[in-house]
Amino acid sequence: MNLSYELFIGLRYLKAKRKQTFISLITMISMAGVAVGVWALIVVLSVMTGFEEDLRNKILGTNSHIVIIDRGEGAIKDYKNIISKIERVEHVISATPFIYNQVMLTTESGVSGVVLRGIDPSEEGKVTDIKKNIKDGRLEALNEKQGIIIGKELAKRLLAFVGNKITVVSPLGAIGPMGTIPKMKVFEVVGIFESGMYEYDSTLAYISIKDAQQFFNMGEAVSGIEVRLDDIYIAGGISEKIQSILGFPYWARDWGQMNKNLFSALALERIAMFIILTLIVLVAAFNIVSTLIMIVMEKNKDIAILMSMGATKKGIMKIFVINGLMIGVVGTIIGVAAGYFSCIILAKYQFIKLPSDIYYISHLPVKMKLVNIIVIAISAVGISFLATIYPSYQAARLDPAEALRYE
Repeated sequence: MNLSYELFIGLRYLKAKRKQTFISLITMISMAGVAVGVWALIVVLSVMTGFEEDLRNKILGTNSHIVIIDRGEGAIKDYKNIISKIERVEHVISATPFIYNQVMLTTESGVSGVVLRGIDPSEEGKVTDIKKNIKDGRLEALNEKQGIIIGKELAKRLLAFVGNKITVVSPLGAIGPMGTIPKMKVFEVVGIFESGMYEYDSTLAYISIKDAQQFFNMGEAVSGIEVRLDDIYIAGGISEKIQSILGFPYWARDWGQMNKNLFSALALERIAMFIILTLIVLVAAFNIVSTLIMIVMEKNKDIAILMSMGATKKGIMKIFVINGLMIGVVGTIIGVAAGYFSCIILAKYQFIKLPSDIYYISHLPVKMKLVNIIVIAISAVGISFLATIYPSYQAARLDPAEALRYE
């Protein structure tokens, strides 16, 4: 295979002679620096992406894609007519009513404040993943008796199991001679769910929508309507379309709006981590600069001879650009391979555990995206290329007559 002389010489300069061992060591350190930077970027961005996706899946597993409420009266009375309008909107899979209120749950073993949701057991599974999350009991049992489904962490706190009785206490009771009398009602635990998010598993409970309407004296009204779409990423546009169809006083909010602060913070953190870890590659780039400068100083005689034989300044620049790029490319390949296998190991064995009450999840999630790996690889090679420009330019400026004068 015929190689251009620039490529041939550039590759030869990567192999140091015995007296140039120090230059070879600096070259290896430069490669290692690029590899470590690329590896760290891939692992960290994969973890951040996995964390965001896992968190989004858990949120959307418990909540619907779009929620519609009444900003006027606070309750929706003609919800059946509204649901029929919503279900005619393109991309809407299902819509179901819900009731939302805050109560106290009490047992002989404890008391806890929770969010109580009244749902239609026959329809709720079409807009959320509650059926998949129930680990003990059945969702349909809410219709068979005055039942309640509670989260795993809440069950631990109250020492409640399927079949136990729980008293639901609402501060919105009747007015008596001594003031407001809290309303109380006993429910039987018919299910325990685990969403994977500590916040939901410790502060959320479900009863049937009929029981909720009776308990909160809402008649036939509901708190809002949940909507599920066939594509979560178009929720913003569909919510605006629903809003325009229903008009005031109804308010349609998609999952992105309801969790805007959380996902914005995650996106900002991912960008910040990319910038910070890119500094590792920049440090390696400075090593490439110093390595090439030392090689140029060592190869003054070779450069002069090449120029006297007809090599152009552009050709001399190519030699050292190739030399530096090879350091960057090899380091990038090693870093990508190390990052890929590290992510596979993290995802498979999940040996890094997290406290779920702080981080929402129990282990370090990993989600590799090809686009992230490509951007990281291109960035690393691009930085390596920029690092070759100054030493290559200095080599091309060499005066062959001056270099050979004392040889």
